[in-house]
Amino acid sequence: MRLLIGGSSSKLFHLKEFAKNLEEKGITCKVILDSDYADGFPSRKVKNWFNSNKKFKNLIEEFKPDIIFVDRTRHFALEASKTNIPLVIHLRGDHWAEMIMAKETLYKSAGKKIAINKWDEIGEICFNDSKMIFPICNYLSEVTKKRYKKKSIETMYQGINSDNWFQKKGMELKHPCVGILQSATIWEKTKELMILPEILEKMPNVEFYWAGDGVYRDKILPLLEKYENFHWLGSLEYPDKVREFLTEIDVYTLISGIDMSPLTLQEAQLMEKPVIATNVGGIPELMKDGETGFLIEKNSSKELFEKLSTLLNNLEDANKMGKKGKEFVENNFNWDKICNDFLNHLKKHNIGYN
Repeated sequence: MRLLIGGSSSKLFHLKEFAKNLEEKGITCKVILDSDYADGFPSRKVKNWFNSNKKFKNLIEEFKPDIIFVDRTRHFALEASKTNIPLVIHLRGDHWAEMIMAKETLYKSAGKKIAINKWDEIGEICFNDSKMIFPICNYLSEVTKKRYKKKSIETMYQGINSDNWFQKKGMELKHPCVGILQSATIWEKTKELMILPEILEKMPNVEFYWAGDGVYRDKILPLLEKYENFHWLGSLEYPDKVREFLTEIDVYTLISGIDMSPLTLQEAQLMEKPVIATNVGGIPELMKDGETGFLIEKNSSKELFEKLSTLLNNLEDANKMGKKGKEFVENNFNWDKICNDFLNHLKKHNIGYN
C-alpha cells in the first residue's frame, strides 16, 4: 500500500512519526506540507488564489498513492476529493462547532464572512466525498456519526512516542508551580482561563506559568498579569522547550472550555506530571480521573483550587499519579497501537486493500 499524507505545518512532526511506524509495517508513505501542493481562495497569500493544481497532479502521478490521508480540510483535501483515490480524513477537532465560533467572533466583517463560508463549503465537500473519517476521540466520533450516518467512521487517537518525552533541565521556574500549556486560538477553549484570577488570589505562594499564544491572548492576559504569581511565557519551541517546561513544573493543568484530544495532556503524563483538566469533549478519554490526575467541571474555580491544593500538599501522592500517567499513555497511545488500529480499520472497511 502507498499512503500519501498531507498535513498542516504544525502537525508534520507527528505525521512523520505516524509514517515512520507505518513504514515499519510495510506501508510506503510520503509526508508533505499540504499547502505546498494545493492552495487557492481563501488564502492569506492573494497570489495563491489563482494557483493551478499542476503540482498536485504531478505529485499524484509520481507517487501513485492508494490512499490519501489528510489532517485538515483545505485545498489539498479538496483536490484529493476530485480524484478516484480514497480520501481519508483525520478529524482533529469539532469542525462544525469551530465554524460557528469563528463566525461569531473573528469572522464578522464582510470579507472574512466570505472566507469562512468558503472554508465551510470546502469542508463539507471533503467530508461528503471522503471514503472514511477518523475523528480523534470517541466524543468527536459520536458528533460526526450524527452528521454522516452512512459514512465509515472510526476513532483514531493521536499517537505519541514516549521516547521523545524525557527529563531535560534548562528552564528555571519558581516553586511550587503550576504549568498551563495551551493555545489561545479558539475562544470557547480560551475563555475558561477566566477562572484563574480567583485561584491566583487564593494561592499567592504558588507560581502559575502559561505557555501559549493566539488571537485571544489579549482578552486573557490583562486579567492575569496584574497578579505577581502569574507569568506568561508565550509560545515555546516544540518539542525542546516544551520538554524543558514540563520537566520543571510541579503540576500540569489544562483549563479548557472545549477540547477533543489535546496532545499536551498526553505529553505532560509522559513526563510523569500529575494533571488536572476540564471535563469536556474528549479530555476524559486521555487520562484516568483519580489515578493519573483529576478532572474538574467547567467554570469551577472551587474544584480547581481544591485539586491543586491536594496535589501541591501531597507531593508523594502526586508523584505516584505522575508515574501512573506515564504508564497509561504508553499503553494506550503508543504509535504501534495507533497504527495497527488504523490499518485494521482500513481493512474492515476495505479501503486501500485490493
